[in-house]
Amino acid sequence: MGELMKECKNMEEIRENIDIIDMEIVKLLSRRSYFVKEAAKFKKNAGEVEAPKRVEEVIQKVRSLAMKYGVQQDIVENIYRTMIQNFIDYEMDHHSKQTLK
Repeated sequence: MGELMKECKNMEEIRENIDIIDMEIVKLLSRRSYFVKEAAKFKKNAGEVEAPKRVEEVIQKVRSLAMKYGVQQDIVENIYRTMIQNFIDYEMDHHSKQTLK
């Protein structure tokens, strides 16, 4: 097991570890959200926000990372596609507000 992995003695320990991981994931999503909002300032139109080519680049990158870290690639891809679509919607909202100014 990796250095951050350990054998747990009971369900309580498992849940405590999952809670810690969830907190870290939410913190990282917050950071990602900030940069998505920042990116909206630099994009000229909705096509640049949606950026399908960039989405596929990210998907390929995270699939490779999934393989490297022993996570099922399809799970990671599905999570990322959902996350990216939600962030595209978020960025579109901020982009439209920027163009109104």
